[in-house]
Amino acid sequence: MTDRQQSRRDFLKTSSLAAAGAALTTSMIPSNVHAAGDDVIKVGLIGCGGRGTGAADNVLHAAKNVQIVALGDAFQDRADGCKRRLEEIGNGEDVKGLGNKVDVGDRVFVGLDAYEKVLKSDINYVILATPPGFRPIHLQAAVAAGKNIFTEKPVGVDGPGIRKVLDAYEDSKKKNLAIVAGTQRRHQLGYLETMKQLRDGAIGNIVAARVYWNQGLLWNHPRQPGWSDLVYQLRNWYYFVWLCGDQIVEQHVHNLDVANWGLGSHPIRAVGMGGRQRSVPNPKDYGQIFDHMAVDYEYPNGVHVMSMCRQIDGCEGNVSETFIGTRGVCKANEYKINDSRILSRQQDKASTDPYIQEHTDLIESIRTGKPLNELKQVAETTLTAILGRMSTYTGQALTWDQALNSKEDTMPANLGWDMSLPEGPIAVPGKTKFV
Repeated sequence: MTDRQQSRRDFLKTSSLAAAGAALTTSMIPSNVHAAGDDVIKVGLIGCGGRGTGAADNVLHAAKNVQIVALGDAFQDRADGCKRRLEEIGNGEDVKGLGNKVDVGDRVFVGLDAYEKVLKSDINYVILATPPGFRPIHLQAAVAAGKNIFTEKPVGVDGPGIRKVLDAYEDSKKKNLAIVAGTQRRHQLGYLETMKQLRDGAIGNIVAARVYWNQGLLWNHPRQPGWSDLVYQLRNWYYFVWLCGDQIVEQHVHNLDVANWGLGSHPIRAVGMGGRQRSVPNPKDYGQIFDHMAVDYEYPNGVHVMSMCRQIDGCEGNVSETFIGTRGVCKANEYKINDSRILSRQQDKASTDPYIQEHTDLIESIRTGKPLNELKQVAETTLTAILGRMSTYTGQALTWDQALNSKEDTMPANLGWDMSLPEGPIAVPGKTKFV
């Protein structure tokens, strides 16, 4: 038996670390909302790309008696490929050993309305893994349908979207739904132990922090003959603001979440700068987004967080979160406080994969009737990133309330496969206006 298999089995036998450390509501969930005890968790997947397929793989390894029963995606090839891959995973001995299976049958739905069909299926657990621009719509629909939710991060790309998510959060509380987000650091043993000590005052009062996600280029999908505007933008979704939110929202959100976690708050103001600097053969393949950003976030009590993100080849990489206090320094991503490692490398290696653990925690909270609900938390982290993008694009210092109440609704109206959908301009700081 491997270390991973042993640690997974241990976690299935014991209570979840993250659930034990969280403040959980004690209200009982209505019987039609959750699968009590060892009842079957019936999973529907909305968004069958790489992350959605990965999340479905993760949930099959997260707890006993889990079934994947419905799939939905805008594209037939994505849905079919996901089904084939999940059926291969479902035939694995580790999945069978947990009593889990993939039983999709003909419940493979395709099109812009596929999410509605998945939600009407016989499921009690839905994974939302489409491009982030659709997340507010899908979250509202999933909450209205009374489903427990695993939602990938981020949960929106603009102020109007986040307002929808916060409304969905209030509705989810009334229904006692369990919702966990794909900010997996909050379910990662090393981070949990390190952040607990940080919040308990191990480095004194926090006076500043810095968070980075600097790396090279990501994937892209150049436009192909016969693709409509919408098909192209959905296929190449990372490079369009209405779908991705830019790299600060889609990727750097992880590090900003750690900043909010450590400080116990969201920022009140931000001023940023950035642009497009990298040299690539065909710039149009990279849509509207910036390739580098730096944002100075101001938090309550005069604490400032320096944020950087970059996607340019040939530059130094850095994915990290560091807190500076009156009595020392915490390097959260290294699990270190004042150069003392909180978790040994052996303990870290033996701990459960956080991508699996987040599903374990969610399922346990459903089965124990103590639903975890991370939706407001991840909505605030997402808005933190949106605030930084807005400030960077405009070149203006902006407040939290301005970002939250922004009228910039990036979602195109009346989506259709043959619609005209211009790519839109690239932001120019100093000229692009805040809306």
